[in-house]
Amino acid sequence: MAILGNLISRSLRIRKKFTFKLGTPRQYQLQVLRRLLGKAKDTQFGQHYKFQEILNSPNMMAQYRATIPVHNYNKMHAEWWHKCLDGQANVSWPEKIKYFALSSGTSESASKHIPVTKDMLKNVKKVGVKQVYSMANFNIPPKSFTKGILMLGGTTALYEKGGYYEGDMSGIQAKNIPRWFRRFYKPGGNISQKPNWEQRIKLIVRKAKQWDVGTVCGVPAWVQIVLAEIIKYHGVKNIHEIWPNLAVYIHGGVSFEPYRDSFQKLLGKPINFIETYMASEGSFGFQARPGVRGIKLVLNTGIFYEFIPFNEENFTSDGEVKPNPKAYMIHEVVEDVEYAVMLSTCAGAWRYLIGDVVKFTSVKEHEIVIVGRTKQFLSLCGEHMSIDNMNKAIDMVQKKMGITIKEFTVAGFPYENLFAHRWYIGTDDANVDSNRVREIIDQTLSEVNDDYAVERTSALKELFVEILPNEVFIDYMRSKGKEGAMNKFPRVMKGDKLKDWEQFLSVKSV
Repeated sequence: MAILGNLISRSLRIRKKFTFKLGTPRQYQLQVLRRLLGKAKDTQFGQHYKFQEILNSPNMMAQYRATIPVHNYNKMHAEWWHKCLDGQANVSWPEKIKYFALSSGTSESASKHIPVTKDMLKNVKKVGVKQVYSMANFNIPPKSFTKGILMLGGTTALYEKGGYYEGDMSGIQAKNIPRWFRRFYKPGGNISQKPNWEQRIKLIVRKAKQWDVGTVCGVPAWVQIVLAEIIKYHGVKNIHEIWPNLAVYIHGGVSFEPYRDSFQKLLGKPINFIETYMASEGSFGFQARPGVRGIKLVLNTGIFYEFIPFNEENFTSDGEVKPNPKAYMIHEVVEDVEYAVMLSTCAGAWRYLIGDVVKFTSVKEHEIVIVGRTKQFLSLCGEHMSIDNMNKAIDMVQKKMGITIKEFTVAGFPYENLFAHRWYIGTDDANVDSNRVREIIDQTLSEVNDDYAVERTSALKELFVEILPNEVFIDYMRSKGKEGAMNKFPRVMKGDKLKDWEQFLSVKSV
């Protein structure tokens, strides 16, 4: 096995030295769009919007934008995807949909059914292969390539619903993983298909010593919980006493920065932290350069990207897109501008707003960071506070106060004829000074967000901070049936979610 690891590592380094003829980002993306339109031109969607005419147009891109409206999930489902659930074939992609990924949590819909096509599964595999090639850029010990890969996703059990299967995207992927990969895959089929999250975790914790894990994948909050439970159960000081060959943690879904310091405490030696960008709608990219904050978008595997500036010209104060927003292709974007991501995909999503807001850290390398969600930001009075701003404030609190914050959420509300924010901070550290936390948050936000600084002198009158045990956040997710590795705690509480959260806290305090 050591020889195999060295061979894999060496082959990746050799491949890196070859120079491949590359197209420009614009060329790649126009080619992807042309293929998507060509394959879907005879579907119900393609016939309705005259894809063939778009393909024949002298300016395909302009015609595409003028013809196809912007969709969110609710619009796409109400007009098209509900037909797929009814068993109709060739609705927005030329096949009968066999799998639907269930997605919930921070979106505008409580439960989404996202079509997963054969071509999309190929897309996910291709992006995965490209990420493996990029591993040559990182300082990964050769033997790690022969070790187990612990994937902490949702249950891999799929539920048959007549003519299709539904479940977590991780379950659909597990059902379609290559045979050669199964020998590396942990926790294995028997455990991963258990529908109950707590039952899966207990089994993983107990069996941890039987595995030689080199890579862990999953959402930071839940991976952190699992590793801490393993350490506690086996009575060791850190996870490397159980898995000495652990060298890579692949994460995504939320910013890792608020978790970085507390995660380091679980380790016995340094490892590589590699960020990915994946959702139920597809696999979009990965961190390709060590030490560089940015996810490199993959531009030639069946997903066409457009980027809408996330500003008042294109979006309402509630994060709803306005009619006919201005959209840009990959070669038209600029750095340090917030964009809402819009996709057209080989799963039959067309000009589909995924809900993420990103910034380009490098246009040349088409690298992005995810800074928030279109519905997950606060702007009661023009403060335009993004999740990225919030993460920076929490990170500064941890650094300056030497405490560990595992979860947090923020709410805005009217206050004394003006407005205020309330921060709910999750930490198990004792005697945390909430006034000091408030001071650091306020100062940091004023430094990183000019709009916030201005509003703090006028309409945004006050900040409140409430310190809560971490268990409160976990219990809330349990109460919503959203405990598990695929679910993320919302960073912003608004509307009915805020009322529900406040009611939950009032009951907890009784």
